[in-house]
Amino acid sequence: MKKFVVSLTSAKNDTDKATVAFVVANAALGSDQETLVFLSTEGVRLAVEGYADGIHEEGFSALKDLMSAFAESGGKIYACAPCFKKRGLDETKLIAGVSVVGGAKLVEFMAGGAPSISY
Repeated sequence: MKKFVVSLTSAKNDTDKATVAFVVANAALGSDQETLVFLSTEGVRLAVEGYADGIHEEGFSALKDLMSAFAESGGKIYACAPCFKKRGLDETKLIAGVSVVGGAKLVEFMAGGAPSISY
């Protein structure tokens, strides 16, 4: 199976980018791509239950719904461990589909060749 990576560095600081990233991730998943969303810097906040509630860009589904659909369809979400820890976030309150990992896991996923897009 082909692989695809969406790298997301935004959360409430740029809800448009965060929303579009998950729209594209769902499209990739729907195109038979093994898809990974890599959350880093501010993006890691989206990994915590409740954080995405209320984020709804005009013309798009609510971010929480996009994220749930992605996870329920088999998408993987990796949250950068150092970014997560730097922000003092709680690993016991992760949304479904999220793993808090080091950069080596992203490299491992991409090593065989995976196109990526960044938001």
